[in-house]
Amino acid sequence: MTVLQNASDVLRLFGSGCSDLTVTEVTTRLGIPKANASRLLKAMRDAGMLETIGDTRRHRPGRMMLDLASAFRKSLGVIGQAGEVVAAVTERFGHTGYVSLREGREVTAVADFPGTNDLRVVSNIGRRLTAHGSATGRTLLARMSDAEVEAVYAGRPELDGLLPRLDAIRACGFAYSSQESTPGVDAIAIAVGDPATEEAVSLCIVYPHAVVGEDGRDEMLAALASGATRIARDLGDAKFVAPRIPEKGLFA
Repeated sequence: MTVLQNASDVLRLFGSGCSDLTVTEVTTRLGIPKANASRLLKAMRDAGMLETIGDTRRHRPGRMMLDLASAFRKSLGVIGQAGEVVAAVTERFGHTGYVSLREGREVTAVADFPGTNDLRVVSNIGRRLTAHGSATGRTLLARMSDAEVEAVYAGRPELDGLLPRLDAIRACGFAYSSQESTPGVDAIAIAVGDPATEEAVSLCIVYPHAVVGEDGRDEMLAALASGATRIARDLGDAKFVAPRIPEKGLFA
């Protein structure tokens, strides 16, 4: 058990700006004899938990650990993975985030992450929004073909003008809404899905229109896009379009 605990302690040193370690650094940070640290890192290399960087004496997580991390993310399911991404973006920027599912012509938040800023959007888990009239809903509809969308909205006026908006989302990889569902509130949303379960979710950040400018909005979009792209890669989501930040003044 002691060896496993020591190995766990070494792995916990990675992250928060630490991408590689030497024996000396492990000795200092864990407070163990240098000989013990050297033997521990060798055992971890032999087990595939660590690997050396080229011909240096620096160690980084081995490929086995990367495989385990990927397996862990997949085991969470697309909702769990999306929740991790949205939670991280919420923590970084202080604005409320949601993970939403579509059911017919409506979308509902299934996970929410309340913001921490003094001026923030109040969380409202379970609130139903129209799919065509919300950023989250449109990102999920954009994953469907036009024929599938037409079937959902057959004979309904909401279909008017919807297909061109979905084409624009398919081209840029995200949706943006300004004071659409709620006065004074803007939203950025990106959808990602799991081909194995055919389940798709929308990752969304909502924020007060008055306090976030173009630069802040683009920064949040980039952070949300980075996480969503990682999920799509892990799950093999062929429908996913990597979001791109538009030129100034072309955010629509």
